This record gives sequence, structure tokens and C-alpha cells, in this order.
Amino acid sequence: MSIVVSKSSPVVVTGPSEPGMATGGIINLSSFDKCFAPVPVGLLLIFDQPINEPVETIKKALSQALVLYQPMAGRLVTGPDGEPIHILCTGEGVLFVGASASCALDQFTTSPLLAGDLAPRYPAEYCRAYDAMLLMQVTEFACGGFVVGVTWNHVLADAAGMAQFLQAVGELARGMAAPSVLPVRSEADPTFPRLPPPFVTAMRSRMRVGMEEMASIDVTISWSLISCIKAECGDDCTVFDAVAAVLWQCRTRAVISNPDTPAPLLFSSNMRGLVRAKRGYYGNFVMGQPVQAQSGMVANSDIKNLVKLIRLAKEKIPDILTNGGGGDQQQQVAPPKYNKLVVTSLRNLGLSAVDFGRGGGGAGDAGTGTSGADGHEHLHLVPAMQGQGRRQCRVPLRQAGARRCLPTGVGRHTDAHELAPACTFLVHAHLPVPP
Repeated sequence: MSIVVSKSSPVVVTGPSEPGMATGGIINLSSFDKCFAPVPVGLLLIFDQPINEPVETIKKALSQALVLYQPMAGRLVTGPDGEPIHILCTGEGVLFVGASASCALDQFTTSPLLAGDLAPRYPAEYCRAYDAMLLMQVTEFACGGFVVGVTWNHVLADAAGMAQFLQAVGELARGMAAPSVLPVRSEADPTFPRLPPPFVTAMRSRMRVGMEEMASIDVTISWSLISCIKAECGDDCTVFDAVAAVLWQCRTRAVISNPDTPAPLLFSSNMRGLVRAKRGYYGNFVMGQPVQAQSGMVANSDIKNLVKLIRLAKEKIPDILTNGGGGDQQQQVAPPKYNKLVVTSLRNLGLSAVDFGRGGGGAGDAGTGTSGADGHEHLHLVPAMQGQGRRQCRVPLRQAGARRCLPTGVGRHTDAHELAPACTFLVHAHLPVPP
């Protein structure tokens, strides 16, 4: 039986008109905001426990949240060159779609093609100045579960900031008088760090690359493999370190044959704790940290050596604030686009704490096409969906060569069948098609 997603016509949700509620304010963009081109980014939040009338409940709570989060309902102002300048709080609202699906949630989790129907999309590759800053869709499934899909202009917020906003919507949906965290969205604080303009320009220019010919492929990573790597690498090795190292080595073995070719890894880092950002700040505070290595070294090293490289790169993250990215950022020679692997973890950002009435859900990539906005391959590590006995990981491996691509130096875990047990999270892979 075919799956049908029926959608209402989009409506604009604005904050309630209240006496004394002003619009027209200007939110100046920080240097971190300006590192991002106005690309759309999307998420799906999946809830297997039903709530009463999810579409109307969340729509009403969204309107209430916009009273405090006015930039979400505003519009981006750009300069003559098209680059973002500030957000104008116009009160024009958020684009909202209500929908219903003719299947249960478990059918959705086994149908990746359906994901594209669960989040609104912008009409162009980049968000335009007159586009809404945020789009939202709530889809109710036949089983009573529902999915909240959001797509937003990256200049507005990073994933941690969007998680905070969605937590606020959830609290209001549950009947709270006000969100538990008051939002902060201004760089007026003199202690707010500022990145050097040349560095900001360079970062933004890297995102101005098209999205042609991106593909996805799936494979499972087991918790037993991750545990083995952590045991061999010591207590300092995190789940992220272990998974990133495995993906980096497997992917390099699968697609790069020349051992002298650069095969850099780039991972995202949430800078809020490092710069002591005020509680409630929801603008962009994420930066990319590179790990430089030749493909031969990545492919043939023990996995613990790759974990060590990742740990050393983490130690250099403060350099981004002191000298605009440090030597690794400034001196790196751009490798062929197909060689770079970008890993972004959406775990521990607050997405699992979003609760519209019956507990938190799982998060996933909405498949908006933004993950490869800089033309490289991107992997997203995200929390697993609740209620699933098995958790699928999506990583780029050529299935014919899967056995030879397995990681080196992790004890007995060298057989493909040992990658089959349940995973700890989802890994969404977006691959550029090789030349």
C-alpha cells in the first residue's frame, strides 16, 4: 500500500497581538552568524506517543513562543552584495503546515523517501531576504504519533539554538505560563567574542557551493565496536571520537586510493561553554575544526591513532577565538571536495529534551539538501528515535568493499557481521557523486 502525506495549505503564524508589544527591532548579527551563508537547514523530531490535536496544539504554542523569540518571525536584511547584515523583527511570522500520514511511524522509519514530505522546503537553494526565517510542519500519523519538521535559515540559529526554541514551544504546549529559559539574541555584550573579518569571509565563502549530485547510503555501526574502541583508547575517548574515527577510516579506505592525497576530517564544535555565552543565547555559536592527514595514514593507522588526532584537534578549538582559527584553519590547502569528510553531532544539544506533552522524541536530518552546502560529504550523528528495538546508522561504505574498509587496531572486531547489532544513534550521510 502506498503511503500518502496530506498537507494543508501553508499558513503564517505570528505572535499574538498584545498591547505594548513592539516590532521593528533590529538584531545585529554576530561574527559567528556571519560565518554562515543563508542556507536552509532542517530537522525532524519524531514522537511515538500521541498528544491531543498535535497540529493545533503546537501551532498555538508556536504563536505564543514568538512573543519572546521575535527574530524567528522576522526577515533577514542583506547588503548590496547579498551578504547578511541583520535580522529585522517585522513580525511577519513563521510559515506553518499541518499534515497527516496514512501510515504508522514504524513504516516511516523504514521509508527514507518519506522524510522529504515531513518538513517544508524553501523554494530556492539559498534563503532569500523576503523568505520566512523559519518553516514548520506537524504531521500526525495513523498510530497517533507525530513528527515535527523544521527548516530554517542558518543565519538565524544553529541546532543548539533551534533546540532551545523548540523546547520553549514544547513547554508552552504543555501549559506552562512562560518558557523556563529566557531567550538571548544580541551581541551587545562587550565580552561577546568577535572573529576576524577575513576569517568570517573565508568561512562563509566555503558554503557558497552548490548541492549537485548528492547521494546517501546506509550501514550499521555496533555499540560493541564503539565500546571496544573506547576501551583501547582510554577514558578520554568519547562516543563521538570513536564513531568519527571509524567513519573517517572506513570512508577513506572506500573512496580514496592515492595514499598521498589529503583526506581531512572536519567536525563541528559548540562554542557556548568555551566563550561562556549567556544562558538562553540561541544564535550561532558553532564552528568547524579541521583534522589534517594524508589518506594513506588515515586508511592504515590503528584506530586509536585517529582518535588521538581528533582529541588533539579538540584541544586546539580555543585557537579559533584567539587567532581566527589557528594554523590549521589558516594554512590548510583545500583538498579535492570529494576527499573531505564533515561530521556534525546533534547529540547533547537539547533536541531530545523537546517535549510537547508526552515525553521527548528522537531527531533526524530532514533531508532538506543543506547538509552538503559546502560541497563536501557530511555525516550527522543524531539521537536515536524512541521506541525502536534497532537503531539504524547511515554511513558511506561501498558494500562490495565493506570488509576491507573496517577499522584497524580494535581487537577482534574485524568481521562485517559484527557491525550488525543495534546502534547508539543515527548517522546521516550525504555523499557527493565521485567525478
